[in-house]
Amino acid sequence: MPIRRFRTLPDEDEGVWMPPDRPELLVTIGATWALAARLCPQRFPPGVYKHRSIEDANRRTEEWERETIRRQAAART
Repeated sequence: MPIRRFRTLPDEDEGVWMPPDRPELLVTIGATWALAARLCPQRFPPGVYKHRSIEDANRRTEEWERETIRRQAAART
């Protein structure tokens, strides 16, 4: 990948963003999501969960995230 140099931050943004009407934008988004799924797969149990509060819901989500991290660390060793 070539190194590109920019003099200002607005110049840098022009090289990164695609206009929303470009047909290859959806392909690029799909490829990015596929790469993220391969590099860091997330596993959330299927189903609908009810919680008494937003804190309970956040706690459950954090438990799932910790389990994902633990599983990935175990796979690396």
